[in-house]
Amino acid sequence: MITKLSLDKISKIFSKILPIYWAFLTYMLLKPGEENHEYWFMFSGIDKVLHLSIFAALGFSFIAAFPKIKFSYFFQIILIYGFLTEILQEEMGLGRSMETLDIVADTIGCLLGYFSYKLLVKRFL
Repeated sequence: MITKLSLDKISKIFSKILPIYWAFLTYMLLKPGEENHEYWFMFSGIDKVLHLSIFAALGFSFIAAFPKIKFSYFFQIILIYGFLTEILQEEMGLGRSMETLDIVADTIGCLLGYFSYKLLVKRFL
């Protein structure tokens, strides 16, 4: 059973994981685009699924690192980051482009991460 003490430990662990994951994510989102090769697991919406997944992990990590942050601040920080990376993809001219559906996937992903964390805490607390 998760106790208050273990929630503090989880927060400390994620406060160390979060900056590493965020830096890696920033690199992956802004690195030059490459020509996609067709693999057996590729499908037309895989980019959106990836955005949703990586932002769910980011949202989960962020709220786990800062569990007392207000939802509005959490949401604003993650969405500003999502918008900023999309704008930078467009402006950097490295083979990437800004896509509205990526921002939608980022938003849904961050909400999934947030509510997954809250559900796990509620379930096991």
